[in-house]
Amino acid sequence: MTAMQKWVHLPSGWIENEGLKAFQWKVGGSDNTAALMALIAIAHRADQATGLARVTYDDLCTAIDISRAKLSKGLSLLESRKIVERWQNGRSWFRLAGYNPTGGWCKLPAAPLYTGPVIEAFRHFRLRNKVELNAIRLYLLFAARRGRDTNLANISLDKITDYTEIRRHDIKAATSLLAGLSLAYIERVPSNANEFGVANAYRLAGLESGVHMGTIGRRLTAHDYDASAE
Repeated sequence: MTAMQKWVHLPSGWIENEGLKAFQWKVGGSDNTAALMALIAIAHRADQATGLARVTYDDLCTAIDISRAKLSKGLSLLESRKIVERWQNGRSWFRLAGYNPTGGWCKLPAAPLYTGPVIEAFRHFRLRNKVELNAIRLYLLFAARRGRDTNLANISLDKITDYTEIRRHDIKAATSLLAGLSLAYIERVPSNANEFGVANAYRLAGLESGVHMGTIGRRLTAHDYDASAE
């Protein structure tokens, strides 16, 4: 695998427009999980000027640790939902749909996620339950909603449900999986709803590692955290 950057651009308009709702366990099951895993691996390999990625099926299967059959189904979903395009009918060429390096994107962690050619966290995915799908949906949502100043996605449970249709009682299991796999961390931040209250915010591993509650928490108010998430 060629040298990979610490983070890459991922078009986020479809996420902001509630596109994650299409990835439901009850309709498509683990094919949806495979699709989002493949999206991440393709984004990691995309040219940062054009959004084009040249990557083989074998490389993708290795990176996300799934079978060719499951990968094929996942890629078909990405294509049908206009998130990834097959480029010039080439089997090994993909383009991130709507790619624009000047705007409309979020930072997606890249190189820090890998052990050798494999995304380490995906070694532990079994594609057998909705918790994995919910976790990867939340991962992408947190990337899209991350505040630049705070390095946190300060988003309420109600808003998470609005964006994803993940039920409130399923969110904790998904965030716990992200934390257990060292993909994201849960931070406690000042609440804007209660002067003495706190709320959860979410920080992706591998992004701006020097910016976290330990380094910025004391100098920011609840308003700062809410503003960063708009």
